Amino acid sequence: MLGQAGERIATQFLEKHGYEIVDRNVRRAEGEIDLVAIKDDVTAFVEVKLRTSRRMGAAVQQISSAKGARLTALAEAYAAEHPELPENLRIDLIAIELTVGGDVGQLNHIQSAIEA
Repeated sequence: MLGQAGERIATQFLEKHGYEIVDRNVRRAEGEIDLVAIKDDVTAFVEVKLRTSRRMGAAVQQISSAKGARLTALAEAYAAEHPELPENLRIDLIAIELTVGGDVGQLNHIQSAIEA
């Protein structure tokens, strides 16, 4: 449920900033890509992290090196299957932290959060 809420918030943010969402929740054996978006000549593979508290650390701290390697492999495989997409690949992070009342307290869009 939180994941879906985070992806909805991230989608609205990206569309407001000129991105076109071309796919979401892409599942493969290696893992999942939350959002695939295009802006200008870039295909952005977006990992969405939403937190309601900092007990588990800030949302922006939640991508391990192993997760980064999986996302890179997923992005490259997806791009190979979709030659119609822009060739410039980027893996972004959208980190969302909600307030106690459930509103968006902070949203950070980190472009090139992981080197693809």
